[in-house]
Amino acid sequence: MTSHAQNVDLLWRAQSYVAVAQIHLQDNVLLRRPLGPGDVKARPAGHWGTVPGTTWALAHIALLSGTGGTELVPLLGAGHAGVAQIAAGWLTSHLAAARPQFTPDEQGLVNLCRSFPEVAGLGSEVTPALPGGDFLGGRLGGCLPFAQGAALAAGSGRVIVPVLGDGECETPTTAAAWLAAQALPGTPVLPVVHLNGFRMGAPSLLAGLDARALTAYAAGCGWNARTVTVPDDGHEVFHAELAQAVADTLAGRRTVLFMRCVKGWSGPATVNGQQVLGTARAHKTPLTRAASDSAQTHALEAWLSSYRPEELFTEAGHPGPGLAAALAGTAWPRLKASHPAPTLRAAVRQQPVSFADAVATVIRSHARAGDFRVFSPDELASNRLSELAGQAWTTEVLAEELLGEQLAGFNAAGGRGVLISYEAFAPLLATGLVSLLKQQRMPGAAPRPSFNLLLTSYGWNNTYTHGDPSLVTTLLALEDPAVRVLAPADPARLAAVLDDAFTSTGQLNVIVAGKHPLPPIPADTLREELDQGAALWPHLSDVQPPALTVVVCGDLPAAVTAEALPRIRAELGVAVRVVSALDLTVLGDPVVWPAGLRADEVNVLLGEAAALLVVTLGHPAAIWSLLKARYARPVEVIGWRETEGPRSQPDTAAAAGMTAEGMLAAAARLLKTRPRCDIW
Repeated sequence: MTSHAQNVDLLWRAQSYVAVAQIHLQDNVLLRRPLGPGDVKARPAGHWGTVPGTTWALAHIALLSGTGGTELVPLLGAGHAGVAQIAAGWLTSHLAAARPQFTPDEQGLVNLCRSFPEVAGLGSEVTPALPGGDFLGGRLGGCLPFAQGAALAAGSGRVIVPVLGDGECETPTTAAAWLAAQALPGTPVLPVVHLNGFRMGAPSLLAGLDARALTAYAAGCGWNARTVTVPDDGHEVFHAELAQAVADTLAGRRTVLFMRCVKGWSGPATVNGQQVLGTARAHKTPLTRAASDSAQTHALEAWLSSYRPEELFTEAGHPGPGLAAALAGTAWPRLKASHPAPTLRAAVRQQPVSFADAVATVIRSHARAGDFRVFSPDELASNRLSELAGQAWTTEVLAEELLGEQLAGFNAAGGRGVLISYEAFAPLLATGLVSLLKQQRMPGAAPRPSFNLLLTSYGWNNTYTHGDPSLVTTLLALEDPAVRVLAPADPARLAAVLDDAFTSTGQLNVIVAGKHPLPPIPADTLREELDQGAALWPHLSDVQPPALTVVVCGDLPAAVTAEALPRIRAELGVAVRVVSALDLTVLGDPVVWPAGLRADEVNVLLGEAAALLVVTLGHPAAIWSLLKARYARPVEVIGWRETEGPRSQPDTAAAAGMTAEGMLAAAARLLKTRPRCDIW
């Protein structure tokens, strides 16, 4: 065995040993004596099946990284690979840097084993606090497109290496990403696909393909396939194949490395007479009663001993000389969004006159900085943004969820950008965005440029099947302070909102704006709307204390409100105030939402005794989730309502009350429930 093979074998055995130990042990973590019942957890928790292949891949990637001037940045697609990631982090001291109690010695390993699966708040799944955790793998499918996006901003001399499971390759997002790579030529991504034969509970489809079919599948999607069987082919063969795959990737040849293995290899072959090795029973630990069943206790001891821990660790539990030398030769680079926050602002020399003018002007200005990209699902022309199509910094693929992952990866590597989509198709992004927000809340998450989403072609001006504002409703229900829902009322406000969003950090900015022309609005309150999230509109408001305050959330609500006001004043005889809520979260609790109005601010802005009519582009439920019971006044919300079937656009608006007549009727209902002291 070559010295390189010896080093990688030491790393693989050490990671695998620590992974098995943290799942099962609470004492005697270095096997200084035979295992007894008190050494083993009564209820071991953790996923074993992915561990041996993941630790094999990580060991090889870490040793090859940095050689020849090329860094390999691993990403773990499976959340269940967290136990392998944590094991590697303990060995390299990255875990101790995040949690000092987990030092790379015997006591630190005891602490880790006793803490797992909580791991002092880091959890048992893939964590952003450790190398390999830039993508949160708790859901399946997004790692490959995330890696593609990251590679767009990672810089030269880096190859992004997503380690994917074969079950993961059955998800639509991963399946689409193989083909979508053709839209990103030269992007240095080298997937390592872990073909252990099973998804969670059944055989995987990809691993069921024979060698010829597997190669043909990859080739049909535009990828050159290299395949290694581990551990049978050995470390030298895997290293050679990985090194050649890296060289091919750097040369612009899209390459995937398939790593075939048996599910659960190096673990127990059978338990209590049942086959485990190569079956779905290896998904989680097969030794669930090792604390009370002597046969399982002996099986666990044999399993741990097979990694020869006496060759790996010193008496004090530190890495022994061989392992220490192997660790010294590793590199664990990460994606780093370390670019300084951009200070440029788009040069909008005159007030934009249209949606297309506002969007194109701001995007072109930011794109000139070189770190900005547009992602769109083949809808730029439909959204009147044809001039953005075909640019070097624009990607169009007809898969919203794939583009969302590419933008998230681009952000993670420091790039800024925006995804432009029809509002009705945006709910496809929900799972990925929820996961992104979860990751940003986790310990160790690095700050990133904001994820920006521009939604247009909304249902009010579209067909029956193309009306669905559910994404905004979902995101507001999360009550995550990183979420901003922005509804600019005209092109000037849209340009200002985009410019602000593109220079922000750590937020999820959802901007909803129609592409159809609507009347312009005076810009004298624009700065206040940007800074405070809301502002009174003097041009539509009476000077008297209002009996009715209309809060407009978006461009169409602003236009309908302007049309309805003369009739409301004439027929109901009341003073009316109009407030623009540019950021919908101003209506929420300031304890949750940074822009939320305090109680005293509510009275100043909305009027102390005024009834409240909120007119929004989205679901009324989204507004009610913000208002809750905080507003002690009569309130109604007009917004999107599903119809029984296809209707004309005017009929759709009428059914929801998004008309002058609908607003008049809502105002009349509200005024019946309040004292008439403010009637003219």
